[in-house]
Amino acid sequence: MDYSFYCGKKVLITGHTGFKGTWLSTVLVNNGAEVIGYSKDESRLFEICGIKKQIRHEIGDIRDFDHLFEIFQTWKPEIVFHLAAQPIVREGYKNPIDTYSTNVMGTVNVLECVRLNTCVKSFLNVTTDKVYENKEWEWGYRENDRLDGYDPYSNSKSCSDLITHCYNNSFFEARGGISASVARAGNVIGGGDFATDRIIPDCVRAVMSQKEIEVRNPHSIRPYQHVLEPIFAYLLIAARQYEDKRVAGYYNIGPNENDCIETGQLVDLFVTKWGEGAMWNDKSEIGPHEATYLKLDCAKIRSKLGWRPKWNIAKAVDKVVEWTKCYESKGDIRACMDKQICEYLQDEMTCN
Repeated sequence: MDYSFYCGKKVLITGHTGFKGTWLSTVLVNNGAEVIGYSKDESRLFEICGIKKQIRHEIGDIRDFDHLFEIFQTWKPEIVFHLAAQPIVREGYKNPIDTYSTNVMGTVNVLECVRLNTCVKSFLNVTTDKVYENKEWEWGYRENDRLDGYDPYSNSKSCSDLITHCYNNSFFEARGGISASVARAGNVIGGGDFATDRIIPDCVRAVMSQKEIEVRNPHSIRPYQHVLEPIFAYLLIAARQYEDKRVAGYYNIGPNENDCIETGQLVDLFVTKWGEGAMWNDKSEIGPHEATYLKLDCAKIRSKLGWRPKWNIAKAVDKVVEWTKCYESKGDIRACMDKQICEYLQDEMTCN
């Protein structure tokens, strides 16, 4: 794809200061987009990468409809990426009300702003692989499988997915100028993720403190992928449906089958790439329910849009370690990110 499509486009991102949101904002700015970001706080990655001075940065909560609507009215975005969410499974168990109010009513507010602002031509709701009713299958879930997330986080994202479907049916299909899609991505890893209760940030915190990595579910299988994989898939979906409404729909975004690995295998890769005597230990525990097997069937996006992953899991971990060592040595974080984005684009051109 020619990402110069985004040059000069007004793009609003909810959750632009988060891990994915910061990478997405950076890619868009690098391609000449006018980015308007709306988030309630700033992540460490957002603070250190220097993207803030290159975008229109708005602080706000997606549960505040009046403020969000004002942002839409002021900046009149053409393309909207909805990433703002409470994104952690265990946090959902601790604070279900906050999780549902953010992930459900926050989505309603964003979609209502899209409905009421005819400037928007393309909308993408970023949900998760955890929206599906998990049957512990060893094969991938497809887009037409039942939505019924088990825990409060997963269930709230299932609701967010269904709300988008409802707005499509009730409003957007009748308004011919807008295309709306949902992207269900697998577990992402990459430089700059400082979240709690995620395996790669746990690895990073441990090795930087010269401690052993504690892995609570080493045998769980997840569709791990580098953050740039879904970022470029999101950009592809939003651009293609902007130009052709017929491609709008529901898309899984995940790695190749052989890159769906156990968490323990992922940590093995990390400690090998990191070196310096890094080690991990099995801290299996009985805690809140989390799926054991979770894979995605990504045949639809491959056949319909021509997308496929570019980096295998080993290369994804390489890039995590590269970014982290840059951070540890107080190097130029933005230069490191830009370098990885350029390398990904070069690999995309080679693959195509």
